[in-house]
Amino acid sequence: MKTLFYRIIFLLLITVAFTSCRDENKTQKEELIEEMQANDADIEVKDRVNDTKIKMETEDKKVKIKEGDDGDTKIKVKEDADSEME
Repeated sequence: MKTLFYRIIFLLLITVAFTSCRDENKTQKEELIEEMQANDADIEVKDRVNDTKIKMETEDKKVKIKEGDDGDTKIKVKEDADSEME
């Protein structure tokens, strides 16, 4: 009975240790995609041999993400100044 108790405690400690160490940090790319999806953006994805391009557009914001095979990511964000003044 004593060994069963120790095994249960050990399993609980291991479970807590591994679940609390998850990487929950999002990249800028992931945050932009989620933000644009929440704003009902038009999203266009072009998956090519050497790179992937993602274009997202709402009424007041345009985002372009280009990701190369080498892991290099370029992000361009353009916001209309006119729509922010309203």
